[in-house]
Amino acid sequence: MKDFEFHRPSTIAEAVALLKAKPEAKLLSGGQSLLPVLKLELAEPTDLISLAGIKELKDIRVDGDRIIIGALVTHAEVNESADVKKHIPALATLAGWIGDGQVRNRGTIGGSVAHADPAADYPAALVALGATIATDRRKIPVDDFFKGLFETALERDEIVTAIHIPKPKRAGYEKFAHRASKFALVGVMVAETANGIRVAVTGAGPTVFRVPAMEAALTKKFAADSLAGITVPAADLMSDTEASADYRSHLIGVMAKRAVQSALA
Repeated sequence: MKDFEFHRPSTIAEAVALLKAKPEAKLLSGGQSLLPVLKLELAEPTDLISLAGIKELKDIRVDGDRIIIGALVTHAEVNESADVKKHIPALATLAGWIGDGQVRNRGTIGGSVAHADPAADYPAALVALGATIATDRRKIPVDDFFKGLFETALERDEIVTAIHIPKPKRAGYEKFAHRASKFALVGVMVAETANGIRVAVTGAGPTVFRVPAMEAALTKKFAADSLAGITVPAADLMSDTEASADYRSHLIGVMAKRAVQSALA
């Protein structure tokens, strides 16, 4: 790990100003994504800008038909939130399945979303739920946010401030986890929202994606058996030492059916 200057701004404006002034700087929230990258010297920032001192990024609140989760809210706090459990229980369950206790108590939803790991859990939930990513300067619909492998619509000096999530009519999440990291080899979120059925998959490709055929089938009948015979081509999926593309294709179908059953429970 290379030497760097450490900064701890107390406002979003201060953090943005530092990012603009330090072109090789990196933001630090919970550190569960960034620190492993630094240890492997895959990034060598001149400056680290900690967001930990910005209090306005740490709350969860209900605002009409949606829940707003601050970027610095930890996975454990999402999992334990009474508001999340009441209005989006599938999201609380998902957060409780991330990593281990240490990761859940340090990692943040904003850091995870900005990092855009292809096997992270939150992207499937946010895409299925039709969320909006709020930053220091705009609001980005989730369908426009995740662009590819570790790639998002964020500008270099842009900071995620909150996640706006509409309350679904019902939702379910299921995943087949990596044995050590607990990242998703395949994770599927199914949600019935005010704008229709949405099915999102993480862990199987270079970024989160929707499955229109499953969405159409569940719109006709919201039941696990509606997904019989629907597959995602293996040619479009990743293959590694943990799971082949063919196996991931099979897992998508299995996890999607379980997610529907969970949503109906």
